[in-house]
Amino acid sequence: MKTEKQKYFDQVRYLILFGLLGGLFIHGFVKHGILNQAIGFLMPKATAQVPIIESQSGFMPDWSNMKFRDMIIQESGSISFPGKQGTETRTWNAGQSIAEILQVGDFEESGFNLENLQLAQIAQYFNINLGNFQLSDFDLFKWQTLPDLANAIPQIKNQYVENILPLRDFLDNLGIPTNNQTVEQVINLYQLDSNVLADSINLEQYSLTSIPGIENTPIEKFNDWQDSLIDGIPGLTDLPWSELPNLPNPNMSFIGKVDVVLRDIEANRVRSISGSYQSGFNVPCYQNNCAHAEMAGFGETTGVQWMSGKYQKVSGGFGVLSAINGGKEPTGRHPFGSGFKQVIWDINEADGSMTTAMFFRMCRRIAFVRTCSPYFIGPVPFINYREKDPIIFGNPPSLP
Repeated sequence: MKTEKQKYFDQVRYLILFGLLGGLFIHGFVKHGILNQAIGFLMPKATAQVPIIESQSGFMPDWSNMKFRDMIIQESGSISFPGKQGTETRTWNAGQSIAEILQVGDFEESGFNLENLQLAQIAQYFNINLGNFQLSDFDLFKWQTLPDLANAIPQIKNQYVENILPLRDFLDNLGIPTNNQTVEQVINLYQLDSNVLADSINLEQYSLTSIPGIENTPIEKFNDWQDSLIDGIPGLTDLPWSELPNLPNPNMSFIGKVDVVLRDIEANRVRSISGSYQSGFNVPCYQNNCAHAEMAGFGETTGVQWMSGKYQKVSGGFGVLSAINGGKEPTGRHPFGSGFKQVIWDINEADGSMTTAMFFRMCRRIAFVRTCSPYFIGPVPFINYREKDPIIFGNPPSLP
């Protein structure tokens, strides 16, 4: 008969044995990815940081529920760059909306055509009365001259200055007579190219619609329209992206599935489908921390790798502003056009999921030449994926 002490030691030995066997079993699951697959099967599909429309071809943003106000930047930043009046600075804080950071010109040639919008179109969508806004609410009015305004809104040229209150007060403050003179006559008689309206009148004292025709004028007609902040255009911050003049259509012939996500212990990955406009979209990762998602698809698409931009940076931007941020941006792709870059950000190998983020750039016209920074303003949460979720690669459909 075994003593109680012997029985106790037997139990301890069995527990140690089962513990070792269990540890080896779990190690094998993790090493060969079986555990990830099991968890991925049991867990529900990942939710998106932005509203999405699911399809077998890939998750599409639900543009009707996306607006600038809801796009919140996650990291603070500050940059200085050459501008029209010398060195300019942009500073932002984590938690701010991109509407407070980005300008309309940052989206020029992005395919969104923001510059084609009219205030009347935005007001009609929200059923708001523009007469309740002041001229000070319209950001780009703050640097218009009288000749600028006449060029943007030709219909005011033949109107009498005395009938347009802010223009009458502007000229009165300059000591210029306004009786029985049209706007065009005043412009022809006096040199007003350097007299900014806002320097001589308080824009807060005048209704936005006190300038006839301003609500029906496309944004692009105003001088230096590119310099207006997004939230400097009344209503634009809350306008759903589905109501923008245009949205780029992704190339739905280049799609795949997230096969497996791998964290930053991966090194030297070369079958890349990520990169930048400047470096191309097959930039290999010759680092020791090449976190990425391996994709599945048709033919040679299977096994391609979309690298995480949290770890790999590539060259970006063009012109003078390409030097900003050291000329670097997170690696990624542009399935939804050049307005923003989609970047794989955080990878959770344990539950087989990954987050993606939007990164934006700034663009200017310096000496009439357009130049853009790398896509480095971000991250802004975008779409989350789990292994086996469909994903859109978009253009270019190039394979390594």
